[in-house]
Amino acid sequence: MVIAVTMTALTITFALQYHPGAPWPPFDAWAIALSAVTGLPLAFRRAAPRTVLAVSCAGLVLYSAGGYQPSANVWPPMLAFFTVATELPTRQVLPGALLTACVWEYAGLSAHVLSVVVATAQTVLVLGLAWAFGAGARRLAERNGQLRVLTRRLQLEQAARARHEVTEERMRIARELHDVVAHHLSVIAIQSGLARYVFDTEPDTARTAVGTVADTARQSLEEMRGLLQVLRLPPADGNGPEAPVAPPEGSTPGLSDLPELVERVRAAGVDADLSVTGVARPLPPGGDLSTYRIVQEALTNVLKHAPAARATVALHYARDLLVVRVDDDGGGSGAERLPGGGQGLLGMRERAKLYGGTFAAGPRRQGGYEVLLTLPLPAPPAGAYRADTGTGRPRAGTDPAGTGRGGGEETGP
Repeated sequence: MVIAVTMTALTITFALQYHPGAPWPPFDAWAIALSAVTGLPLAFRRAAPRTVLAVSCAGLVLYSAGGYQPSANVWPPMLAFFTVATELPTRQVLPGALLTACVWEYAGLSAHVLSVVVATAQTVLVLGLAWAFGAGARRLAERNGQLRVLTRRLQLEQAARARHEVTEERMRIARELHDVVAHHLSVIAIQSGLARYVFDTEPDTARTAVGTVADTARQSLEEMRGLLQVLRLPPADGNGPEAPVAPPEGSTPGLSDLPELVERVRAAGVDADLSVTGVARPLPPGGDLSTYRIVQEALTNVLKHAPAARATVALHYARDLLVVRVDDDGGGSGAERLPGGGQGLLGMRERAKLYGGTFAAGPRRQGGYEVLLTLPLPAPPAGAYRADTGTGRPRAGTDPAGTGRGGGEETGP
């Protein structure tokens, strides 16, 4: 709108102030009206570029046919054509280019000032520049549009990836909290119940149970403190009170802590044993922690559902994998069960799958329950297995002696 009004006003003002005289008639009201018809439609050149070009060219033709002074009203049609070249593809621009060229050629020759060669040359030159700049502007606008689409798509993908990472982190935190809290609270619940039951009749037993509760609570606090320190978010510069804090030494348990875990479970009333066979090798930190948590959860389930059972934790280091088996004989299956949320088995399966292992859990055919985990291991030292030929991957639901273990479900890659 501003360009249209400004260009029309400047054209009329220039024609009124500068009139070369004969042979051109005075710039009268009809000339002013034709100037308005030629310039004012430019206000709508974005909405209807081809229509505006046609109207503006018609206005210039009528103005030139009236014999009015040249050089006035020649630029509005060219600006309208530039808009057509900016908005439309090449095939649709060609008719407008022919129309503008003819009108400009007619306007130049009707003045009887320019020769055919000069009029044609200026028409081709100006029209070519307008077309080139218009096409360049159109291509730039198209690239900017594509860039906006790609940017939006990237933003959506980043948002989706961020949501996925948040979900994964929540699942990891949930697993850690479940493993840390569930085991220790199960021991505390059982031992505190035992202490209350024998408080008057067996003071020594009650005192031992209370000591176990205190030790378990202390260890739970240490593990929770280490977990919370790992979860603290650092600031952008990595300094200040919110800078990342390394977990305290010993706050992240592993396979080396299994004897203490078994001893704690034994103190809680479960007859538990630990056996290790094969050439022990260290696991990566994540796999080491996950294996510990799976054994911890399996023993916690024994505490919850079979507190009078006999439990066995067996680790076997084969050539290329670690086999972990936790089973019980079901001796306490008739006891009252502690409430649970059912998240333990799911967390164990996810941990095993995360580190390329397999997981199976289910009731044994001869009674009790069994948890079987296998994880890949680095190669053993040279010669460590010269005499070992039985390194195959065990079937889920089968113990080393070949006894059946029914009801297991294996998950893994």
